[in-house]
Order: sequence, then structure tokens, then C-alpha cells
Amino acid sequence: MWRRVTSLLPLVSSSRSSHLNQAGYGLKNWELFTTEILTPAKGGTFPKEKNPFIAFVLGGPGSGKGTQCAKIVETFGFTHLSAGDLLRKEISSNSDSGTMILDTIKEGRIVPSEVTVKLIQREMESSENYKFLIDGFPRSEENRMAFERISGAEPNVVLFFDIPEEEMVKRVLSRNEGRVDDNIDTVKKRLKVFAALNLPVINHYSEKGKLFKINAIGTVDEIFEQVRPIFSSCEVCGQFF
Repeated sequence: MWRRVTSLLPLVSSSRSSHLNQAGYGLKNWELFTTEILTPAKGGTFPKEKNPFIAFVLGGPGSGKGTQCAKIVETFGFTHLSAGDLLRKEISSNSDSGTMILDTIKEGRIVPSEVTVKLIQREMESSENYKFLIDGFPRSEENRMAFERISGAEPNVVLFFDIPEEEMVKRVLSRNEGRVDDNIDTVKKRLKVFAALNLPVINHYSEKGKLFKINAIGTVDEIFEQVRPIFSSCEVCGQFF
């Protein structure tokens, strides 16, 4: 199990400097399954002197967070973990856990938070890196509490890519053109569900001073210029040297 990550409060308390002005912050059926099948990798390779540095990356469909994650990885050397990708990877592995995940989805049920957290934890503990972007998770307060309870860790920073609903609808419809389920009404319903579940998570980390709200309108480079100072300041403060 990881040592609890250190707080970023010293960084947040000084984040009103011009360096960070662009990045505002405000705003038991499965028990046996999760403990026996999704056993985290043993002998994690975090440097002994390092705690993992964790950044949650949140934002609705079409917010561009995946593109920004790629730039963060390239610029600051993070490992990018997508909750959705990890679930799909487990399903494609034909493991017992993958079969259970697939059956859960087929039955229209939500994959339990414990299952997703165990997959994330396993990837982190088997990695040679100690800097992680966790993309698209937590999606709800239940997700958040499960992550903190199981991993014993909290994120150092939380990025929230904020974008108006109309723009998200336009982007999703453009990106997924041709999919039967992607009409305006369906997309708007998906966004409302996302907002309702995500808002408590956003508020929680805002209250803890860990949230950085990114205006996700603009070019990829313009948006990244809001993101860059956040991680540059982490380096300056010695958060991940």
C-alpha cells in the first residue's frame, strides 16, 4: 500500500501569483471479486524516497482533456491512466475479472467503484513511474471515496476542463458523427447525468484547495498554456523532482 501523498496546500496557498493566475480553483457481492481476482501487483517500483504524485483529470465529453493529457505526458513525463481504457483492457484480456466486468456492462449495471480502483491501483503499483494522470475518474462521490479508502491516497491536484454545454454538444456530435445514439437529446441527457454526478467531486476538491479550473475553449496550445503553470509550479515547489 502506498504512503499517503503529501498535501499541495503550500502550492495552492501561493497560487495567486501571476504564474498561476490563468488556472483558477474554486468551484458485498463484489468483495471477494475485488480482493482475490483484482489483486494489485506486488513489489511496486516507486522510488523509496518518493510518494506517488497523482493528478485527477476531469471534464465532460468533448472537453478536450484527453488531448491535454497527451501534452502533459510529453512535457512533464507523467503516466496517463484512463479508467475506461483500463476496463476495456481487462475485458479484452479474457480474464475472470474481465468477464465479470463485461457481464456487468451487458446487464446495464455500473461497474463497482472498487473494481475500477483496483485496476488503477494495480497499474500504478506495477509502474516504474511515480507521476500519474488519472483521466475520467472519479466520476462521482462514491468513486472518489472508494479511491481514497482503497488506495489510502488523495490527488495532489485536480484539473477540471470547463466548457459550456452547447460547445460540448457540438464537439460530441461532430466527433461521433454517424453513431445512432448521438443525437442532440441523447447527448444533452448524458451531459446532465455527468454534471450531476461530477459536481459534488468538483466541489469537494475545490473546498480542499486542490481544484484548478481550466477554460477549455481555444486552441490546444492556448488551453495548455493554462495547464503548464500548474505542473511547472509543482516542479518549482519540489513536488516531483
